Amino acid sequence: MAEVTLARFSGRAMGSALRLTVCPDARPAAAEAAAAAAWDEVVDEFERSEQAMSRFREASELTELNRAAGTGHEVVIGRRLERAIVAADRARRVTDGRFDPRVLVDLDRLGYRGASMPATATGSGDAPDHPTAAPRASRVACRVSAGRYRLDHPVDLGGIGKGLTLRWAAAQLDRRGVRSYLLEAGGDLVARGPGPGGAEWQVGIEDPAGTGLPPLAVLSVRDLAVATSSVGVHAWVVDGRPVHHLLDPATGQPGGDGLHAVTVAAQDPAWAEVWSKSLFLAGRPRVADVARSHGLTAWWIGTDRSLEMTPAARERTVWLAAEA
Repeated sequence: MAEVTLARFSGRAMGSALRLTVCPDARPAAAEAAAAAAWDEVVDEFERSEQAMSRFREASELTELNRAAGTGHEVVIGRRLERAIVAADRARRVTDGRFDPRVLVDLDRLGYRGASMPATATGSGDAPDHPTAAPRASRVACRVSAGRYRLDHPVDLGGIGKGLTLRWAAAQLDRRGVRSYLLEAGGDLVARGPGPGGAEWQVGIEDPAGTGLPPLAVLSVRDLAVATSSVGVHAWVVDGRPVHHLLDPATGQPGGDGLHAVTVAAQDPAWAEVWSKSLFLAGRPRVADVARSHGLTAWWIGTDRSLEMTPAARERTVWLAAEA
C-alpha cells in the first residue's frame, strides 16, 4: 500500500499553536489545493474571534465591553461576541454555575493580566466595588436590545471562545468539502472523517511529568471534539503560593483540588471545553460522580500522575501506559 501523504498547516492563534492535518482523497493535488484554501479560512476565523473575544487585545470588542463593566453603560457588540456571551450564559446554567466566565477580576488579581482595565472594571480605587464571586443566579450579561449589552462583572471568554471558534472553523472546512482532517488549537481539537489509512484519528493524553515522555493514554476519535483543561501551562507563584488560571467562580481562587488535567470528548468543541473545565473545578473527590452523572466521555489526571476515566472513555482508549 502506498504511503499516505498528509497535508499539514501550522500557525499560532489565541496564544497557542494552531494546526491542521488533512488526509487527501483520490485526487491528492486537488485535495491539497482545497486544504490550503480552507486553511486560510481557518486562520481568518481565528483572527475574527480574537478581534471579538480576546481579553488580551486592547482594541477587541470584549475589552471595550469589559471596560464598561459596572458603570451601567451599554456597549454595541458584534454577532460573534454576542453568540459567545449567550453560549457562556447557557453553559453557566447547565453546569450549575461551575462554569462561569466572570472571573477576570480575580485572574488580574492573581497576576494573569490581559488588556488594561479602568478602576470601574476592576473594583479598585473609588470605583463601585465588584464582589469576587458573581451571583450564581444572575446572567453573565444583560441584553438591553439587539446587539446592545451591559456587564456588571468583567468576563473572560478564553476557553469557550476557543471552543466556539473551533466549531466555526470546522464548519468552514466542512463547507469547503474537506472530509478528513484534524484541527488543533492548543489542547483542544476537532477530528472529522477517517484518519490515515482509513483508521480513526489517534490522540495522546500527555504525561504531566514533562514533554518528551510517552503519553499516559492514546484515544481513538472520529467525528468528535476533544478538549483539555490543564494546569500544565498557566501556573505560577503568588506570595509563595502556587496558583493557576482555572478559577472556581464561587471563590475566585484556583480550583481543581487534587487534579492536574481533565480531558473530555464530545460532539461539539465548545461543550467539550465547558465540561473539561467544569469537571476540573469539581476536584478529584467529585470528578468521577459529576462526569458519570452527565454521561460524559472523560479522562482525568491526578496531581500524583494517576489516570482515571469514565466507562465511555475506556471504550475510546486504545492504549494505556499503565498497561504497556
